Amino acid sequence: MLSEFLLAEMHRLGAQDALPLHRQLYEALRRAMLDGKLGPGERLPSSRDLAQDLNLSRNTVVAAINQLSVEGYLVSRVGSGTYVNDSVPRATPGRHPGLTGVRSPAPAPRMSARGQALATRFCATELEVQPFTPGIADFSAFPLTLWQRLQNKHWRMTYPDMLDYNSSGGYAPLRRAIADYLRVFRSVQLDADQVIVTTGTQQSLELCARLLADHGDTVWVEDPAYWGAVKAFMATGLDLHPVPVDDEGIRPSAADDAKPPRLIYLTPSHQYPSGAVMSLPRRHQLLSTARTHNAWVLEDDYDSEYRFSGPPISSLEGLDTDGRVLYMGTFSKVLYPGIKLGYLVVPKALVAAFRQAHYDLNRPGQMPLQAALAEFMEMGHFSSALRRARQTYGERRQCLLEALKPVLAPAGQEGPFISGAEQGLHLCLRLPAQTDDRALAQRIAQQGLTVRPLSAYCLARQDLKGLVIGYGYAPLSGIARGGPLLAAAVQQALKA
Repeated sequence: MLSEFLLAEMHRLGAQDALPLHRQLYEALRRAMLDGKLGPGERLPSSRDLAQDLNLSRNTVVAAINQLSVEGYLVSRVGSGTYVNDSVPRATPGRHPGLTGVRSPAPAPRMSARGQALATRFCATELEVQPFTPGIADFSAFPLTLWQRLQNKHWRMTYPDMLDYNSSGGYAPLRRAIADYLRVFRSVQLDADQVIVTTGTQQSLELCARLLADHGDTVWVEDPAYWGAVKAFMATGLDLHPVPVDDEGIRPSAADDAKPPRLIYLTPSHQYPSGAVMSLPRRHQLLSTARTHNAWVLEDDYDSEYRFSGPPISSLEGLDTDGRVLYMGTFSKVLYPGIKLGYLVVPKALVAAFRQAHYDLNRPGQMPLQAALAEFMEMGHFSSALRRARQTYGERRQCLLEALKPVLAPAGQEGPFISGAEQGLHLCLRLPAQTDDRALAQRIAQQGLTVRPLSAYCLARQDLKGLVIGYGYAPLSGIARGGPLLAAAVQQALKA
């Protein structure tokens, strides 16, 4: 009977989703029509009869019927009753396609090929550098109390326009503070108007890909590569062309020139993930190559704030005389990952186009948060927080380096060595080419430690093996305990 079906369906819906009664009845009646329990043109029992059979109030039944009528499932005929609309589709399970008057089951919708690739290839869950020691990430270097006070202040004094979208590229005082910081500390040549505030590096990359390249254009990426950039370019339909990285950074060859780029993406100050620093001659060579191909250069300066040894490394943008370098950075490494604020510095000729596209595509906002960050920087709190963070992360880095010493080959001899430890929040332990770094990373994971195999970041090359090890946000005590375990696991693997 219809009432039995409706009661069973309502009981299932109530237990599963805790829907109100009128919504349960609406869903049950809709399912009865789609499953053929109520066929096209069939008369529905009266609202009084349904209320009595289902032990519901008549108002509940009327509300469900009215909603189905509004959506076109039911039609009312004056003096006759309520009927199932003739146009309501019916499910026909078990029927054979091709029979007269019987519909073939529709194929299930599927993801696009690009969507499947985005969901399954080069995934952050397997490649994102995490603190290698287990437990909750430690953000004790960040002045949380001060930050909360600034945010509360700006929420209290927020004007209505601060709650709207922003079409100017970001909160003006924040853009000025970012420009002042980059001019002094990163040798970036810019005016505040060239700064676009974004939600981070991923949004900056997607904005560049959409505005500077067309579907199918070639983008040169470093090999090994940053997973986030790879995914951003895949999502925007670009053709990825991996270019090998050596100790001096990205190294294009004549074979690469045969695949001319529209974009060149790189991390010159601390290559992700190998840690290589691009030399000055290589920087000039790269800019010359970009000029030859009339390509845009995307400089990702993701962790330049943490330089632990050697002189600061100037930006590639500071060497650019053609206005072809777009420079991007993030506050997620200095403050905390979830702040989701970054910046993109674009050449002056692109400012208007990038502001308009950013507004149209991303509907940027978060003005109270940007205002709090602007004051945080203007009052010197950013510099103070950065100094404390450098000291804290420097101690963690040194503790990890000490733990790894027994693994390293003596100077002048072949064997494991460390690259990329001069800067950033991760380092790379390079291993002999015959090492199965993926299996080693899995064995280390069984001890509760998180490292990433270097080979997993490679797009085309087969010659790189190693472990990418994050020490940022990990408690010093955790590194002191986990470091020797990590070293012992590596030593055991090398002896096998």
